[in-house]
Amino acid sequence: MLDKVYEQSTNLIVKAAFYYYIEGMSQSEISELLGISVPTVSRILKKAKDKRIVEFNIPEQYVDCVYLETKLKKITGLKEVIISPCIESRQDITENEVKKNVALEGARYLQRIIRKEDILGIAWGRTMYYLIHYLNPSQKTGTSFVTLHGSITEAVSNTDPRTLVSRASMAFGGNRYSLLSKALLDSKEQLEKIWNSENGKNLKALFEKITISISGVGSWFPELNSPLAREEYLSGDNIKKLQEKNICADIMLHFIDRNGKECETELKYKTLTISLETYRKIPVKIVAASGSYKADSILALLRGNLVDVLIMDYELAKTVSLKLDCNKGKDNGTI
Repeated sequence: MLDKVYEQSTNLIVKAAFYYYIEGMSQSEISELLGISVPTVSRILKKAKDKRIVEFNIPEQYVDCVYLETKLKKITGLKEVIISPCIESRQDITENEVKKNVALEGARYLQRIIRKEDILGIAWGRTMYYLIHYLNPSQKTGTSFVTLHGSITEAVSNTDPRTLVSRASMAFGGNRYSLLSKALLDSKEQLEKIWNSENGKNLKALFEKITISISGVGSWFPELNSPLAREEYLSGDNIKKLQEKNICADIMLHFIDRNGKECETELKYKTLTISLETYRKIPVKIVAASGSYKADSILALLRGNLVDVLIMDYELAKTVSLKLDCNKGKDNGTI
């Protein structure tokens, strides 16, 4: 009986747990209601978990995401891996809904890390459109925003970087800076002329100061599924030449192979975009992607040191993980 002398009332523990977890009352409110101190409320809430009066159940698919994030972060050495949980009860979920879920996670992550002194570079794309759309307009930081490349005149206007930079600056209340030309130019000479213009010089200098970037990634392998091809940004002849170069992915209008190296094509010298050399210097390079077919593209980015923070859906993350497991022991253990 002596061991019960100092034991807390089970009835009191149950009441405190009920008021806290079910009724949503604060610990100070429970303290006043039950006539006990706030530290006592805190202790008996812990006791409620220890005695299994209160049990927590996190659905398996969400736990899997956390395990997978931890695994991928450890293997890749990325600063952060964020996985949008799968929704097992929704077998009818569309590709676009998955993309929106990834974009939402991207928006919330960006809002957690962005500061007034940051300069944020933004690329074009549908995922970027949703991500910017999900930014909370009440969070004003005064951050500066800049396009990472010229305009995609063939694309829907709301996915163009100039539009996205404008929307982001409105959401965060900051300044915006844009390249004032289309991205794909007619010649190397025309590209040099733009870089030597006042706008070109200003943006090039600003690229060196970017602290955060956000972009998507286009897939070229195992199948061509890049928006750059669908939006008719590239001619059929250009697409054929790129495929002959064994392009694996595109990012910010750069075309890279499976090793993350930029392929030598005439497009490289006619495209108005941040150089990969400058891009790699950005401290936080965020890439948001969805769809398991992009797994090889993600691996190419990892091999090329073109991503620091990876935000993706569960199916893509699972496929990337499986491919990494298959690569163990190959290529001297590299990704």
